[in-house]
Amino acid sequence: MYRKRDKAQLSMDEFYIPFGDGLDANNRWVKIARIIPWDFIEEEYAKNFSEESGRPSIPSRIAFGASFIKEQENLTDEGTVAYLCENPYAQYLVGLKAFRKEPLFDASMMVHFRKRFTPELLQRVNELMYERAHPSDESKPEDKDEPPEGGGGNKGVLILDATVAPADIKYPTDLGLVNDCRENTEKLIEKLWEFSSKTGHKTAYNRRKARRNYLKVAKQRKAKLKATRRAIGEQLDYVGKNLETLSRLKVEAGENRLSAADKERLETIGKVYEQQRFMHDTGTHSCPDRIVSLRQPHIRCVVRGKAGRPYEFGQKLHLSVVNGFTFIEDQSYDNYNEGVRLQASAERYKDRFGHYPEAILADTIYRNRENRAFCKEHGIRLSGPKLGRPKKDGTDENDAQAYQDSCDRNMVEGRNGIGKRRYGLDLIMAYLAETGKTEAAFIILAMNVAHLLRFLLALFWRVLKSVNWTGESVGIAQAAV
Repeated sequence: MYRKRDKAQLSMDEFYIPFGDGLDANNRWVKIARIIPWDFIEEEYAKNFSEESGRPSIPSRIAFGASFIKEQENLTDEGTVAYLCENPYAQYLVGLKAFRKEPLFDASMMVHFRKRFTPELLQRVNELMYERAHPSDESKPEDKDEPPEGGGGNKGVLILDATVAPADIKYPTDLGLVNDCRENTEKLIEKLWEFSSKTGHKTAYNRRKARRNYLKVAKQRKAKLKATRRAIGEQLDYVGKNLETLSRLKVEAGENRLSAADKERLETIGKVYEQQRFMHDTGTHSCPDRIVSLRQPHIRCVVRGKAGRPYEFGQKLHLSVVNGFTFIEDQSYDNYNEGVRLQASAERYKDRFGHYPEAILADTIYRNRENRAFCKEHGIRLSGPKLGRPKKDGTDENDAQAYQDSCDRNMVEGRNGIGKRRYGLDLIMAYLAETGKTEAAFIILAMNVAHLLRFLLALFWRVLKSVNWTGESVGIAQAAV
């Protein structure tokens, strides 16, 4: 049965807010506030400022909490500020003692927050949360004897894989990139022209004709190679003439007429012009450190070979998964072969936990002879079949283990999917090189916090049935649930 209700909007006074008795202790933001190591974050954040002079900065808990909420809820910078104004539990997370209706800070401050929280700091936060969740695994080399060579003291499983966090750029083409250079140089000429004594035409060509020639090819569904090459050559000629005009205008009007961003953009255009001119004259389609975006010149093309996405443009992340926790082993905008990073990842595993892993689960690219020799030397089982011909009868005692390793390795694939589908790792919106890395690191941190909440809930029920857990584990589990 359905009963019709009054369609009139309630007044503000009629709306009931059930916060008279305080906040709900079971709210997720309250639980998250209890497991984040705020003291460590405060100490590291304070290193960015001077204690003697200057305007008081925004507290570390507000800065870190806002950055975390942004990635946890997959919001924009403006959306994060609005979310903090609307949600009292979010304000509790960032350390406020009373609800505030006005914004805590301007949305532009989020960029500065990302600059101050480096990926290395966030990696340490991940490690501290792991140590609190697994205190029995916190065994450093200085706390006990070194494990014997050969794997006698090896423990745990290390899962490795690499993925790409694409940046927010349009799909690059040589023609489109050179046209962007032409349009940007025209804008810079406009800025300097009014401070010079020159008169007449500002460019050595007709701008409308240049734009029309570009669109004639760019709008074609599948332009011919000869037409595309001719159009790129025309646009390069226009850019070359504009660069010559700009060099003369900078001498006459003064280079200080351009802002720092304009100077950086002009330097990038010069590099793009050199690269595109080299490829056009030599007939090649590649060059070292090829720039694919004027706004984000640090972005590089990463060849993936995936179905539907053979190329991706963003930062490459080399990830490891240990007991459900995800760590960033390497993070770079340059393409690299993750297969040669296995040994370094194993050494970092030893630095974290005091011993090598018992097994490393990785795909085919990691199974080279150097890595196999390294794993054999340190008593580590590397997933996958052994080298050499398979047995004729098709029976191998290692087949079952290899199949199980392949199934267990899917965990890292799942973590990649969660990061991209749920937390926005498939499109990094920050366009500065350092803030883009920080945003990806915050996404990994948000994934680990969600995993930690699930882990502590399961731990709480285990504690009720067992007395083998430490007091610290019991306290953390009870606080979280």
